Amino acid sequence: MSPHTERVPASGPPVLDIEDMRIERAGTGDPIVTALDLRLAAGESVGIVGESGSGKSMSAKALIGLLPEGVVAKGSARFDGENLLDLSERQWRTIRGRQIGMIMQDPFTMLNPVMRCGRILEESLLAQRRLSRAERRAEAIRRLAEVGITDETVVDRYPFQLSGGMRQRVAIAAALARDPQVLIADEPSTALDVVTQREVLALIKRIQEARGMALILITHDLRVAFATCDRIQVLYAGSLVEAGRADDVRERPLHPYSQGLLLSEPPADRRVRQLVAIPGSVPSAAEVRDRCSFESRCRWARQVCRDGEPPLAVVGDDRRSRCVRLPEIEAEMAALLSKAEEREDGPAGSRSDDALIDVVNIQKVFRSGGRTVRAVDDVSISVRAGESVGIVGESGSGKTTLARMLVGLESPTGGEIVIDGIPVRRWRDLTTNERRRLRRTVQTVFQDPYSSLNPMRSVGWALKEAIVTHDRGATGVERRVGELLESVGLSPGYARRRPASLSGGERQRVAIARALAVEPRVLICDEPVSALDMSVQAQILNLLRQIRAERGISCLFITHDLSIVRQASEYLYVMHLGKVVESGPTESVLDHPRDDYTAQLLSSVPRPEEQWLTT
Repeated sequence: MSPHTERVPASGPPVLDIEDMRIERAGTGDPIVTALDLRLAAGESVGIVGESGSGKSMSAKALIGLLPEGVVAKGSARFDGENLLDLSERQWRTIRGRQIGMIMQDPFTMLNPVMRCGRILEESLLAQRRLSRAERRAEAIRRLAEVGITDETVVDRYPFQLSGGMRQRVAIAAALARDPQVLIADEPSTALDVVTQREVLALIKRIQEARGMALILITHDLRVAFATCDRIQVLYAGSLVEAGRADDVRERPLHPYSQGLLLSEPPADRRVRQLVAIPGSVPSAAEVRDRCSFESRCRWARQVCRDGEPPLAVVGDDRRSRCVRLPEIEAEMAALLSKAEEREDGPAGSRSDDALIDVVNIQKVFRSGGRTVRAVDDVSISVRAGESVGIVGESGSGKTTLARMLVGLESPTGGEIVIDGIPVRRWRDLTTNERRRLRRTVQTVFQDPYSSLNPMRSVGWALKEAIVTHDRGATGVERRVGELLESVGLSPGYARRRPASLSGGERQRVAIARALAVEPRVLICDEPVSALDMSVQAQILNLLRQIRAERGISCLFITHDLSIVRQASEYLYVMHLGKVVESGPTESVLDHPRDDYTAQLLSSVPRPEEQWLTT
């Protein structure tokens, strides 16, 4: 055991006992995860929480023998009398899936896209025992029913023919097919809307309790961890910085990083003037050797934090914290948390008469294989000058299809779209000048900052391209690139960097800068923060609010997260099955919903004090 580590007790005899687990790059010895300790009892659930780059997923891969080439794990992770970190690939085949199962964040990485769902399940069942073809199909259907899929035809469908929630359910069924003793769920609900997220997490919790499995839930969302897990472990830059019971960490965090994550979460019940964000980004474990890993981002850092790695010390009853200044700052931390809970509501905003976007009775019908789907059905919305309008709903509600029609990526089947006074039906029917004017009026920030930028080109090249494409006679382009980067909180030096060297939040800032390059009047933001950590979400939301205030830009903000839409919009439309079921000022709609569907969305928001025991 590391001399800097105190063990974190489980609630019973451990089924998995991790002691001083270290993950590093082979050859160089550069650390990725340092001295992780965890004891997990049967039937217990532990949440591993932290931002991207903290080492959460790498730890999970070590526990199931799937570390990438060139990465090795050392220490001890004992399961059924064996050290998992010493197993060969042949030995892993008797454990992986059978005794330790794993659910990935993206079900496409678990499900073979060229195999039908029934066959995917049958592969796991065949490895467990010999069954006839009819028995395998019947068992696959039974396993799908266990995860809430009662439609027997799903066994004959391919993964791409299912919704995100259905795919995740199939992935859960596949992970549980061999009845493992330990289940590792790596961000299993991050990309899902709130209703599907609640269903999936409640399903995992119900099956875990019914089978008495041990559960490790990996997430960057503290709300999800608190609502699902018995205990919490907080990772930062490969280091375990806090551990304790979920209720204790929620009510009284004992490390500045844990507190920062709590403060970064947007309040679900009120709009605030400014979201709290942790400045900067997560360093690598190699960058913070021999000092407090959080020191560079901590408001309470002093020289003592730089003088060596703090120990993970016992604090009170069953709590651990890696903060040497905790006795001095704990009262101040508690006061800051209380102050945040008492923050006043921000301004609600009011609607002007100047409509930049008018959508009247718009429709979009898709026809394929004899099926007709009304993706958008008789929808009317408007976006006024200087206003932020939110559109919220589950996946499949029509939000993104509506946005694609506004920017010409889809053509409406019926209805009218007027943007900045220009009637728009099919963009190909517009004149060159009209298309150019529309591109200068409306720009889009997409969900995934990883696919928004050309990986082979520098940030400066991407911004220059946006500038000269819309203004071929542009002058002072280099200066404008620097100004754009500074406007989104990045230094001009970022122009020389490529997307691969940027964090997710930095990539999204560059994507926003590129959208601002043509000085648009409206930004369409399609799930712009759903792929980001909570603290980075707060940074981007604050940035968008600042840009709107400085430039007077209108915003159409599309999301499935009600906590975020409350902070990001003044007027709200709720979509369900292609229709607008409710609209009005955001605060009014969320505080006093009139439609049952809106109320259902609100009831699905994770609440830290609530354990999701049933679906």
